[in-house]
Amino acid sequence: MQATYPIQHNEPSAYQNATCRGFTLVELLVVMGIVSALLAVALPRYASYRANAFDSRAEMDLRSVAMAEEAYFLNNDSYLACSGQSCATLPGIKTLSAGVSLSITTTQTGFQGSASHPRGSGKVFRWDSEQGGLQE
Repeated sequence: MQATYPIQHNEPSAYQNATCRGFTLVELLVVMGIVSALLAVALPRYASYRANAFDSRAEMDLRSVAMAEEAYFLNNDSYLACSGQSCATLPGIKTLSAGVSLSITTTQTGFQGSASHPRGSGKVFRWDSEQGGLQE
């Protein structure tokens, strides 16, 4: 059996013939312009998504506390006025979301609550048990 050897080429490969060069200043400026245009469109949308997320936190905390107020009423025949983390004494509430400003005021026949988040859009969510729940 005869030994075979790899074929050797005496011609330089295309890779060896290619000249090494980087990007020109114009190419880099064009790419930077495209990236900055994309950022100009994306950042405001990101900020509004973030504000909506903080608003959702406040709304969900208000809904949770409202349901806990009803559970408290079933056991005690009265509602509990609270604000902030003091609402964590209600049944089923361990803690509120960080930054949510929440307060509950009570009457003999119901309660009203409000919640907002300082990093949200500025919307204040209101709950009135006598008017049927979340108010728009």
